[in-house]
Amino acid sequence: MLLGSLFLRERLGRLQVASIVIASIGVFVMAWHHGSLPWIALVLAVTFGLYGLLRKVASVDALTGLAVETLLLFPVAGGYLWYLSLTGQGAFQSASGRDDILLPLAGVVTAIPLIWFAAAARRLRLVTVGFMQYLTPTLHFLLAVLAFGEPFSRPELASFACIWTGLALYSWHAARSWQLRG
Repeated sequence: MLLGSLFLRERLGRLQVASIVIASIGVFVMAWHHGSLPWIALVLAVTFGLYGLLRKVASVDALTGLAVETLLLFPVAGGYLWYLSLTGQGAFQSASGRDDILLPLAGVVTAIPLIWFAAAARRLRLVTVGFMQYLTPTLHFLLAVLAFGEPFSRPELASFACIWTGLALYSWHAARSWQLRG
């Protein structure tokens, strides 16, 4: 959201700013509860935000962009897989024939959401794409607590309540703005 505001001059309304502040409070509550900054989560957020910004400003369609990304990463990934194979740690051709078929298909399963993300990033404001990134952790939370019985503390409840409130405000504002335009 910050990248969209800074680099693409996307304007935020008061309700959007309020929703971002409320959701940020939720993130800070969680960081306070755990006693340290969640560095891995912050690095992931920054790198994925930069990826979203790059996909937004790149003047190529989703499939071409994914092809370029794949070609750029192929030497690194290929080298790593070669290393794993040499050291006996690789999974390809060391398990069953079924696994050897499923491993390449995992790339297709990964590529489809990336293509959809790139197509959506071109059509939506980066601020909206950034705010929607809160949906994935929310779905992970629901899966962890409801399906796997993970413990859920009061600070976590306060954190998620802030995040969900921010999401609800932002979504309400977006829906209202869409209705006014249509």
